[in-house]
Amino acid sequence: MATAKSTKTTTKTTAKTTKKSQTTNKNIKKILFVASESTPFIATGGLAEVIGSLSKALSDTKKFDVSVVIPLFSDIKREYRDKFTYLGNIYVHLAWRNQYCGIFSYIKDGVTFYFIDNEYYFKRPGCYGYFDDGERFAFFSKCVLEIMPFLNFYPDVMHCHDWQAALAAIYLKTNYCFREEYQFIRALFTIHNIEYQGQYSLDLLCDLFDIFGEYRYLVEYKDSINLMKGAIECSERFSTVSPRYAQEIKEAYFAHGLEDIVRRNEFKLKGILNGIDDVGYNCATDSHLFANFTPDDFSNKAVCKKELQKMLSLPQNPDTPIISMVSRLVSHKGLDLVTAVIEEVLQDDVQVVILGTGDAHFEGYFRDLARRYPNKLSANIVFNGDLSRKIYSGSDIFLMPSKSEPCGLSQMIACRYGTVPIVRETGGLYDSIKPLENGYTFTNYNAHDMLYVIRQAISDYKNKQEWAKLMHRAATTDFSWGHSAKDYEALYYDMLK
Repeated sequence: MATAKSTKTTTKTTAKTTKKSQTTNKNIKKILFVASESTPFIATGGLAEVIGSLSKALSDTKKFDVSVVIPLFSDIKREYRDKFTYLGNIYVHLAWRNQYCGIFSYIKDGVTFYFIDNEYYFKRPGCYGYFDDGERFAFFSKCVLEIMPFLNFYPDVMHCHDWQAALAAIYLKTNYCFREEYQFIRALFTIHNIEYQGQYSLDLLCDLFDIFGEYRYLVEYKDSINLMKGAIECSERFSTVSPRYAQEIKEAYFAHGLEDIVRRNEFKLKGILNGIDDVGYNCATDSHLFANFTPDDFSNKAVCKKELQKMLSLPQNPDTPIISMVSRLVSHKGLDLVTAVIEEVLQDDVQVVILGTGDAHFEGYFRDLARRYPNKLSANIVFNGDLSRKIYSGSDIFLMPSKSEPCGLSQMIACRYGTVPIVRETGGLYDSIKPLENGYTFTNYNAHDMLYVIRQAISDYKNKQEWAKLMHRAATTDFSWGHSAKDYEALYYDMLK
């Protein structure tokens, strides 16, 4: 027992010393990302890519000491888990509970990642979708605040992402606001998708979330607990993942009931467009492609197209444009528009490739369509990262007609592979794709408006010389995290004034 205690004490002291040595330069500001997932460790969507890429981009500026804290989910790959360093453990109070919190760390690309270990909450398949998600992420958020003295690391800015991390900002400004070491921490809350807000019954306020009567007004909204609303109220600033989306969520059509809260707090709202990993998504080096090419020499893109057609049992015709969609098959991604006119599209000289999973209705529809048009359409109802790269590189036109899109990454990835996107002008699609500069757009959420633009793109495709110029402009559009990192840098410094 004495030996174990001695080991923990040594580990704790080492952790404090190491972290302190990284931040002795007072000009370097300390940033702590709080999120439910991050690449390369665990990912279910775009949030993970943002956390993994933005943290690295900020660290690369040498102006920030960047750390990230996420739960130690059981699905985190063993190749990484075996390299984690155990720092020690503490016990964390959440209302009447007193739960074990193990702390692991791993340094990658100059960013220190911390992992919160508790097998009761996190040793399960996947990340979300459990009946006790509210309790799981309340515990995680409480741990974020409790590990700060253990690590002797108090960030200048605690940057929380989506509702799963909302309680970290809420706890900082309520239960912890009277503790001296926490009083100068600024909170930034980023909304990646306002549809998911963390809504619960009010009778869980004290027993589950450890929030008591005097703070009830912060999280109460429309007769329920709304954690996203609480984080907006408690944070010094809040942001979205594109400038257009920041304006859209002031309106009821996009805000899913939170428009009044957004408008009341719009003085602290900022929209910053996400970037993508331009090293990972690089047509010149991507090992997933049938052949590599560059924006200055697209000749091997024809090889990628031919091999994709062969792989998907489509006629290998180089002059037939391939229109692709890599998407979740759900209505807000514009699938109702697609199903309304796709058979009209298939009357033209085109091939259509679909990749994704989602609602059974759409999955069944596209499977049936592929059966009826075997030489025109390939429906791949799977989640397959390797195939997605082959589709991005081998197709000519990428269709993304979303009803709403906070940022969107697929349209940027398509551009990187010289595949020209067609998007609806909403959210980050509006901010990233400009008509005839690097793609095509349409404004109204209308199937025949979309059809008109698709046919315009098919017609333009026949002019090989002009199409090659459009491909080059798309492929050379700068979607790197450098721009976004500068915007976040300015926002952090503004918060710290």
